[in-house]
Amino acid sequence: MRDAAPTRLRPLADTSTSAVVAGFIAMLTGYTSSLVLMFQAGQAAGLSSGQISSWIWALSIGMALCCIVLSLRYRAPVMIAWSTPGAALLVTSLPQVSYGEAIGAYILASGLIVLIGLTGTFDRLMRRIPASIAAALLAGVLFKIGLEICVAAEQQPILVVAMLLAYLLGKRLWPRYSVLSALIVGSVLAGIFGLLDFSDFQLQLATPEWTTPSFSLAAAISIGIPLFIVAMASQNLPGMAVLRANGYDVPASPLLTSTGLVSILMAPFGSHGIHMAAISAAICAGPEAHEDPRKRYTAAVWCGVFYAIAGIFGATLASLFAALPAALILSIAALALFASIIGGLTQAMSEPNEREAALITFLVTASGMSLAGVGSAFWGIVAGLLTLAILNSGKR
Repeated sequence: MRDAAPTRLRPLADTSTSAVVAGFIAMLTGYTSSLVLMFQAGQAAGLSSGQISSWIWALSIGMALCCIVLSLRYRAPVMIAWSTPGAALLVTSLPQVSYGEAIGAYILASGLIVLIGLTGTFDRLMRRIPASIAAALLAGVLFKIGLEICVAAEQQPILVVAMLLAYLLGKRLWPRYSVLSALIVGSVLAGIFGLLDFSDFQLQLATPEWTTPSFSLAAAISIGIPLFIVAMASQNLPGMAVLRANGYDVPASPLLTSTGLVSILMAPFGSHGIHMAAISAAICAGPEAHEDPRKRYTAAVWCGVFYAIAGIFGATLASLFAALPAALILSIAALALFASIIGGLTQAMSEPNEREAALITFLVTASGMSLAGVGSAFWGIVAGLLTLAILNSGKR
């Protein structure tokens, strides 16, 4: 494991162009993956545009603070994101309760996460998961994102093929800037093909709006407890696995405690919870972010900076991302994760006695299946550990 306690912190000296690009792509990937879900949930619940804007602001500022502070503290690419499964959950559950009760449920879910962090339970669990299983989980989580480049190629074949060629040529000639090369080529071609539409873009600052929380049993059952479960199983677990798979031995407890406390503070402004990230973490923790693993924390710091900027202008964030073609976003995210997928698969198969367990972990996780409302990342870990126990229990 890499040393997470640096003797001297020099973020500006340690940064690089590739780290800045990785941070930007991580931010772009995080927002485009589920921003539409939040607007859908907010509109279904009858929230005003100001409340939805405040929701985005609260999440963005919370993520920015945690990314920057925690990455600098542990000198590791600690990536934080909002709960995407939680946003999907709110599409149907948010209209069923008052907004104040929903805020109270957010606080309950985050309070439970703080409790888990303070007790150290999650840390003990993570250290019992073999490295091969963690790596297989990482590869499985990222695999579906990698496949999206094929979906994008069906929509815009010339754009995607050109981006792939730019990436491959960049990989051969300028390895540190291969993703940047693909992003530049994709952006230029999108402009030439008329795929960029900034007609609805208007610069406007976000204004935080306070909502006094209230607590009800109905909101706790329909929103609070489910938010806690999906956050732990679908984000914190794979998020920590990404860090461990990339060699960063960062303690889980302070990360959970910090994100939980910030989530509680931001809840009255609309934040439904910020947690460990997996996909965007892989972008910042992989070799594309920086050739020196000890300096990849700067990619997460830059992502935090971009989070803050996006939060300040949260009122027009949706229109900005709507201006970019989906094929470009899907492709650049997939290309940025190639190295992490390769590393995850390689490490997952490195231990002969654990290959079946790692393979099953990968397959279940990559399937995207959901049982009892819990996502595939959790069930991938369960299936892998069960396989490992059956095949290797009692062996010397």
